[in-house]
Amino acid sequence: MLYYLFDYLESNYQFPGATLFKYISFRASMTIMISLLIGAIFGRRLINLLKKMQVKEQSRVLGLPGEDSKQGTPTMGGLIIIGSIVIPTLLFARLDNVYVILLLISTLWLGFIGFLDDYTKLIKKKRNWLVGDRGIKGQYKIFGQVGLGLIVGLVLYFNENVKVRQYYNPAAQEYNASVPVDGYQDRYKDVKSTAVNVPFFKNNELDYGKIIPFLPKSLTWVLYVMVAIFIITFVSNGANITDGVDGLAAGTSVIIAVTLAIFAYVSGNAIFSKYLGIMYIPNSGELVIFCSALMGACIGFLWYNSYPAQVFMGDTGSLSLGGIIAVLALSVRKELLIPLMCGIFLAENLSVIIQVSYFKYTKKRFGEGKRVFLMAPLHHHFQKKGYHEAKIVTRFWVVGVILAVLTLVMLKLR
Repeated sequence: MLYYLFDYLESNYQFPGATLFKYISFRASMTIMISLLIGAIFGRRLINLLKKMQVKEQSRVLGLPGEDSKQGTPTMGGLIIIGSIVIPTLLFARLDNVYVILLLISTLWLGFIGFLDDYTKLIKKKRNWLVGDRGIKGQYKIFGQVGLGLIVGLVLYFNENVKVRQYYNPAAQEYNASVPVDGYQDRYKDVKSTAVNVPFFKNNELDYGKIIPFLPKSLTWVLYVMVAIFIITFVSNGANITDGVDGLAAGTSVIIAVTLAIFAYVSGNAIFSKYLGIMYIPNSGELVIFCSALMGACIGFLWYNSYPAQVFMGDTGSLSLGGIIAVLALSVRKELLIPLMCGIFLAENLSVIIQVSYFKYTKKRFGEGKRVFLMAPLHHHFQKKGYHEAKIVTRFWVVGVILAVLTLVMLKLR
């Protein structure tokens, strides 16, 4: 909203300093500060309110060190994160941008699902068709994630404002989204495309419409929507599973948000995208504002969530964080880098899948279930091995930074 206000003041009154709001770098900086302050200042009031309402964690007995001390810690703190994202975004982002609108919808959509799960788990505990023993039943959470994936996939595929810039290549006598040939930079057109960047390859583009040779072009949207649904569901569940020790999910999300902000900035800048040899996505630079809000929100939340945590984010926060990251990656067409960029989420997800699958397999074959890990998700395995919770979180963050750097290296590694 402030963008439009200062644009009006500049256009009509030449208001001093109003042009600063035209720069993404300035608005991103302001967004981080406001987001962090909202989380740090109003977070305390929300924590006190949650305590007053008796919205407290009721930990299961897992035999983990320090779990007794977590009993009674306020949860549903994801409301701090959501507020710290939405408010600065509304203030500093361009609200006519399709990517910003889509991300606001995604944040509130998964935030509502997570809030409903936490609410039914902690406050309204009566079982019914929607509510199980621990919150809303799993199939309904999946249904909500699939619904968001359907919306995101359809919007990114069909919306006329979602395009990529293709440059003319005189050698091949065709247009493509690779680096423009010198002397032909001005020969371009913005088109609808399902191309994404692929790491390691020189011509680093993959078109969903060409993955399955026999798939009619008119049905490419079906494949794209299925990919969007899978990515959003997998990453949001990965973030949800990662949220098991103090500061892990929030800190990991900060690292991923920084990576995505860099991707959004270079993808939305014609000069940088040309230099790095990645596709230029018009209007995607505005996503830097949202990434900045995500960074500030998670850092502000860590003020209270770092060990020993004064509040937990609950599903309200973890589902939102995973969904936001997935939609951001899809928007900047870097979803194929998710396994590396979100390696922590992937490892946590896979540890649960491997543990459950192997246990069922060995129980069916040998009559007794066996485990690969001492406990899943992965962070609990290390707790069982005797590592302190804070050390586990710090080392996971270090791994997350390494993965983020490797992800960014993919920009130039061919």
